[in-house]
Amino acid sequence: MKTTTYITQNDAACRSRILAAIICLAVLCMFVAPIAAHAADEKAIPPIARKAEAYLNNLKTAEARFVQRAHNGNELYGTFYLSRPGRLRFEYDEPIKDFIVADGYFIYFYDAELGEQSNAPIGQTMADFLLRKDLRFSGEIQVTGVRREGDMIEIALVQRGDPEAGSLVLCFSEAPFQLRKWRVIDSMGYVTETELMALRTGVELDDSLFIYQNPRRFEDFKMNR
Repeated sequence: MKTTTYITQNDAACRSRILAAIICLAVLCMFVAPIAAHAADEKAIPPIARKAEAYLNNLKTAEARFVQRAHNGNELYGTFYLSRPGRLRFEYDEPIKDFIVADGYFIYFYDAELGEQSNAPIGQTMADFLLRKDLRFSGEIQVTGVRREGDMIEIALVQRGDPEAGSLVLCFSEAPFQLRKWRVIDSMGYVTETELMALRTGVELDDSLFIYQNPRRFEDFKMNR
């Protein structure tokens, strides 16, 4: 019987691997500008992958609970917000105070243990795969496999120019057709899975969710009042 183990802030190595995977999302080294798809690439895409591509392009806003599972079985829970193109947020449940937010230009990761944030232009990060306006399973991205696993359809993707860098598996339910989870497999073979629960799409989301605000400054302000 599987025992659920919750990651604490002291489990830094495992926590960092999960957070890195969620920042990457696709773990595919995307270039800033999308690479034009060749006609041969377009013809090679299976119909179900084409359906998934259309679904993701039509996905404008979403909110869901999530659970992230590391390769050793440890888990993190939280809430996921998406506003395409360009914006997302991962808010983790207590006691984890880290968060990830993309504001349409930059993606920020706040590390509560260090009280610091790191950031990069979205187009220079791997999160660009999900956040770009025109998402394609062709050109620099290659579909390497499609299979049914239980009641799920799994679509495996790699970077065409460097397939050994890692891969992404997107998992969809068929009825209704929805994104349910994804698995990131890094270059060392470590797997991090993110499962979405109670997914709601087409929701109204407050713009403040996608603005980076330094929690430490807020705490300092409260202490100095």
